[in-house]
Amino acid sequence: MAKPWPERPVSEANKSAKQLPTPRKDAPGRSRPWLMRTYSGHSTARASNELYRSMLAKGQTGLSVAFDLPTQTGYDPDHPMAQGEVGKVGVPVTHLGHMAELMDGIPPDAMNTSMTINATAPWLLSLYIANAQNAGVAAGALRGTTQNDIVKEYLSRGTYIYSPEASRRLTVDVVAYCSAHLPQWNPINVCSYHLQEAGATPTQEIAYALATAIDVLDAVRDSGKVPAERFDATVGSISFFVNGGIRFIEEVCKVRAFTQMWDQICAERYGVADPRLRRFRYGVQVNSLGLTEAQPENNVARITLEALGVTLSQRARTRSLQLPAWNEALGLPRPWDQQWSLRIQQVLAHETDLLEYGDIFDGSVVVEGRTAELVEAAQAELDDVLEMGGAFAAIAELKRRLVASHTERVRQIESSEMTVVGVNEFTETAPSPLEGDESILRVDPEVEAGLVADLERWRAARDSNRVVAALDDLRVAASGEVNIMGPSIEAAHAGVTTGEWAEALREVFGEFRAPTGLGATGAAGAGGARSRGPGLASVAQRCAAMAGGPPRVLVAKPGLDGHSNGAEQVAVAARDAGMEVVYEGIRLTPAHIAAAARDEDVDVVGLSILSGSHLELVPEVLSCLEAEGVSAPVVVGGIIPPADHQFLRDAGVTAVYTPKDFELSAIMADIAALAEQARST
Repeated sequence: MAKPWPERPVSEANKSAKQLPTPRKDAPGRSRPWLMRTYSGHSTARASNELYRSMLAKGQTGLSVAFDLPTQTGYDPDHPMAQGEVGKVGVPVTHLGHMAELMDGIPPDAMNTSMTINATAPWLLSLYIANAQNAGVAAGALRGTTQNDIVKEYLSRGTYIYSPEASRRLTVDVVAYCSAHLPQWNPINVCSYHLQEAGATPTQEIAYALATAIDVLDAVRDSGKVPAERFDATVGSISFFVNGGIRFIEEVCKVRAFTQMWDQICAERYGVADPRLRRFRYGVQVNSLGLTEAQPENNVARITLEALGVTLSQRARTRSLQLPAWNEALGLPRPWDQQWSLRIQQVLAHETDLLEYGDIFDGSVVVEGRTAELVEAAQAELDDVLEMGGAFAAIAELKRRLVASHTERVRQIESSEMTVVGVNEFTETAPSPLEGDESILRVDPEVEAGLVADLERWRAARDSNRVVAALDDLRVAASGEVNIMGPSIEAAHAGVTTGEWAEALREVFGEFRAPTGLGATGAAGAGGARSRGPGLASVAQRCAAMAGGPPRVLVAKPGLDGHSNGAEQVAVAARDAGMEVVYEGIRLTPAHIAAAARDEDVDVVGLSILSGSHLELVPEVLSCLEAEGVSAPVVVGGIIPPADHQFLRDAGVTAVYTPKDFELSAIMADIAALAEQARST
């Protein structure tokens, strides 16, 4: 089929980039370093490819692809839901041409590629395989990982599309296909990372991740799609993606507990005899939840210490590591920021003596004692989840527990029981030379229009009959028992787009809205206003005495941003303060938000956006509110650079809150005052 996108000139630099840097040879007696990655992608496949080749030239040894939200949630760039989101938090990959551009100059059989993709994982893997086939590389030669863990999307990250049952079926199909055709590929990367980001304790992080792995492997075994003689190898192909937090002694114990428990599960539940297939194979991104907008230079120390927690213990050392950048609490990192995080890994691996010794914690009373405690607590939590029917069946309850855990964490920060340097302690600071308007990467707003035009060219140049036939085969496979991967790979070659693939499955499976973790009176485990200190208790008294009854607040997340942890904590705090809260979860259109504000007759509208799409989505919400005759004041919270605050205020926003505004009691007092003012006028 003809290529409807512009041909890329092959410069001398591009020619040389096709030869990857020669791997370093390890000194005798030193352990081999882990794979070093940076999680990256933005704007376009071409721009992301340039970034990847640049980082590989600087010593990065594996790719970790960040996809934009439309790609993750199954929308093409011209879909209304994609407005303002294209290329913002990752790279848009809409068709096979984009995958070819993304991997240009990077031989697929010489690269270990990790793709953070879940609901559309079968599709992105199909595009990756089809691109390799076009390059003459057999699928069996491919090495890498698809995250493909949908449970944590329901619990934390929000890029799910289909119901848990349908999603599990798609996961099983990917695992089964890789078992037969991609023996070096990790078909699922069970992801505890986002559980910790959602507030999970170490016990919950271990238990819920292991419960997910068990649920998937049980489903694979029971499906009959993997023959018995290959099942042990399939168990051995399962990998994990773990969070490394700031309490790095406890994190060392956590990964040792993970290692011990997974070995036992593989041996006892699945009868895997080969100890190599029982290894807890895991990658890491260290904690982003703890990165601060206030004094962001402190994040470098946090990132370094968190890297130690997952590399110090030789027997439980991570196999791959990616570190966030110091400024991710401010916005999208620049290439230099990502280089800095890569250099932290390289110093740790190549300058220190970390890799010259065996496990330095064997025999440690502290580490072995704490590890045993975590194993005991996590086993009890895991048994509880399994008694509820497993991770997929228990999604609503697990979500409730995570919201409650996160509520407790926020309370501890507000009360200074938990110290966060530069936020609630040691707040005096000199101006940072690192910050400023140019301290983050901004995506050109013209990128979206360019991608829409690209999509039009792509559709015009393909064989429409082949596309129709491929989509028909896809629907038939989804409706029956045929593995989805074969028809998906053919659809990739036919020129089907991401949105078309996802829409075909929507027609079969429908769409799903995950539980919010909030009950009628807030998250279970939240102790009300009194337990959260005098500030919130004072707001609660004010709300109870307000003429016309307690203020009504709409908390809403427009667009595709699924990171709902902050919005949930605002909703919980508002309910603890005696307000009536309307919160319907993620992925709402501006029109839906405006209609809800009208129907609920709210006093204040609160919008939460962390994807960088605030400049596009907030004005549209304001316009829809005006059209519905809603005059309630609007406040906005999220990762919003200071340079954008005035734009939002000029557009009609009353207040802007960012991660440095950690005192929820102060925000609740502001909302109560806004409600009083709105009612008086």
